Amino acid sequence: MSFPQLYGIFPWLMCRLPGPHKKVGIPEEPQDSTDFYLSKDGVKPKYDEDNLVYVINDLFLSGSETSSTTLYWGLLDMVVNPDIQEKVQKELDAALGPSQVICYEDRKKLPYTNAVVHEIQRFSNFVFVGMPRACVRDTILLGFPIKKGTIIMPNIASVLYDPEELETPRQFNPGRFLDKEGNFVPREAFLPFSAGHCVCLGEHLTRTELFIFFASLLRAFTFRLPEGVAKINTEPILGATLQPHPYRVCAIPR
Repeated sequence: MSFPQLYGIFPWLMCRLPGPHKKVGIPEEPQDSTDFYLSKDGVKPKYDEDNLVYVINDLFLSGSETSSTTLYWGLLDMVVNPDIQEKVQKELDAALGPSQVICYEDRKKLPYTNAVVHEIQRFSNFVFVGMPRACVRDTILLGFPIKKGTIIMPNIASVLYDPEELETPRQFNPGRFLDKEGNFVPREAFLPFSAGHCVCLGEHLTRTELFIFFASLLRAFTFRLPEGVAKINTEPILGATLQPHPYRVCAIPR
């Protein structure tokens, strides 16, 4: 049990004992942005109300919208590939108890489910390019001279669909993330979060959210097209991000 957990259970005791919990939320010694905003003597103008609005906007846009869009694509992929959906559900039923709460660590005993989540992110990637970067010095990249200060935008889609790295990159195939024994195998060309110093700061949170939400949804429901609907549009809507066309789906309790 961690110090913060002990502090929450025994505050009357922990406040008298030394430890890292004593450094949490001390106004006189701000540790992060939250401490600065809670402090009456926050640094101006960085920690003002206007900047707080931008921070909250970034939190919802980058921390929520991206994950929800990937899940929209993921459910669409499962409807289009019912055999893959069924295989995920069989693995979930075999590896987890009926009342067990799914956690991120469960991916180690759910290799096929983990592979499907990765293939959703690869196949249904919703961004073409990563964040712009500036070249810090004159250099040469693949034989092309690049001057200092040049703005560079990494083409993420070109990596995720590179036929030299992946067989049949335009097909939905979770097996590309599995070895012959069915163990999960990471792929070097899997870069939906970009790479380097400008890699997405929310990568770990997004990985955790997607795995838990996706696995929980498929353990609880089977997703199918409504009666009378034979086809569904899988082409993306072009915009700031690649969104799926609005679609209707039936969530049937298992």
